[in-house]
Amino acid sequence: MSSDTHLKTNYKTVIVGGGIVGAGIFRDLVMNGVETLLVEAGDFSSQTSERSSKMLHGGIRYLENFDFPLVFEALHEKNLWLKLTPHLAKEVPFYLPVYKDAKRPLWMIRVGLYLYDLLSSFKNSPYTTKNKNETLHDIPGLNPNGLTGAGVYYDGIMDDAKITLEVIYDALIEPHAYAINHTKVVNVRKINNKNTLTLKDEFTGVETNIVADQVVYALGPFTDQFLKQYSFYNWQDVLLPSKGSHIWISAKDLPLTHPIVMTPQDEFGDRVIFVIPHGEKVLVGTTEVPNKDDLFHVKPTEEEIQYLLKNLNVYFPNLNLNKENIIGSFAGIRPLVRDANSGADRGKTSREHRVFQPSSDTYVIAGGKYTTFRVMGREITQKICHRFGLSFNRDKTETPLRRPSVVAPFEWKLPTEEDLIQICKTEMPKTFEDLVVRRLSVPTRRIWAEKTSKSFDEYFELHLHSLIKYIKITNQDIRNFK
Repeated sequence: MSSDTHLKTNYKTVIVGGGIVGAGIFRDLVMNGVETLLVEAGDFSSQTSERSSKMLHGGIRYLENFDFPLVFEALHEKNLWLKLTPHLAKEVPFYLPVYKDAKRPLWMIRVGLYLYDLLSSFKNSPYTTKNKNETLHDIPGLNPNGLTGAGVYYDGIMDDAKITLEVIYDALIEPHAYAINHTKVVNVRKINNKNTLTLKDEFTGVETNIVADQVVYALGPFTDQFLKQYSFYNWQDVLLPSKGSHIWISAKDLPLTHPIVMTPQDEFGDRVIFVIPHGEKVLVGTTEVPNKDDLFHVKPTEEEIQYLLKNLNVYFPNLNLNKENIIGSFAGIRPLVRDANSGADRGKTSREHRVFQPSSDTYVIAGGKYTTFRVMGREITQKICHRFGLSFNRDKTETPLRRPSVVAPFEWKLPTEEDLIQICKTEMPKTFEDLVVRRLSVPTRRIWAEKTSKSFDEYFELHLHSLIKYIKITNQDIRNFK
């Protein structure tokens, strides 16, 4: 594994942005023989790519927008990744309860689910429909008033941060693959028609200049903000940022066996809310609102939290869920690309990606959805390979990931000291948050308590002497973790 120990002065290609899209392009390039450096300002997958609804899916709601090519591509990619990463993603049935006053009656749901399976080339597990009694049997506690039944279709649930990380780990097996996190690009210049990037280490403050023959920006929601700094790109805003918030509820308080899709009848129109069990916790989200926060520090508002709780209590009226039942929350920004047809309607804006080329040696990718990350950057990787006189094989990335994480999300166990040391040596965490949130998949203390009875503070203070050799960590960092 080639990490950031010794930066070189020249690289064939530099990718700026270590989320899922940058990771996918990185893997594609190095597997096709292109020397590439991946640079991330924070930790890999520490922004939008770990703040999704944790689904690999075709996007059933995009059928109403007639985004059939996108749904077709996403369903095929979803089914590919279910095969390639069974330790990180699995197929489960999603229940879509239908009520008498619903905009879409059960017959219409049946047609939509058939079309969904058709677009998967019938590679999905086949959809079914349930009557009222069957639905209530499968989803105890669901509101029975006006319930006519449910459509049941199949999509994937996943650990989004882990997939991003393992795509990077897999890429680093290849020769001429380099990756560096907690390193910010603080300046970009054209010197003698070459891209000169100044990188700044987050911890030491040391700055290093590197030269790149080709540059790829995979910056997600930070695209416009970053590129407008440099006049030679002549960049105009392309994004319509959409904030999505989620909450985690303890499975003890929301005992749900299968995911359900809530379709509120409210002023937000066709918004859907997913309620998805993940072991000891249940994920509820998402909202879809314009973002008013600092892009780096996005949090759910009180209004968004209450909106999610309100709808949960409509669907599960006997549970009386409130803020005390929330064991974690997060928000992320979807980097939607502006669409002339949908205007400012985020719900109607397509999830198609766009590739821009502000100069002959620079590419920018924006938009898209997590599930299609592998194929999104193919236009870029093919052009770069041809630029360097290399043949491009689009099938190389249809292979299983070769370096699994020490801690897997679906078979989570309390790591031993040897496990922790192995993670620090091979999985590139640099901070305590990197280790706990993304390598151990524990976003909050309350979620830690749901997983194990071992005291959070005692456990990490016991192993502090070993961890301190590898990552930036103090007793105060442990106490500050919420």
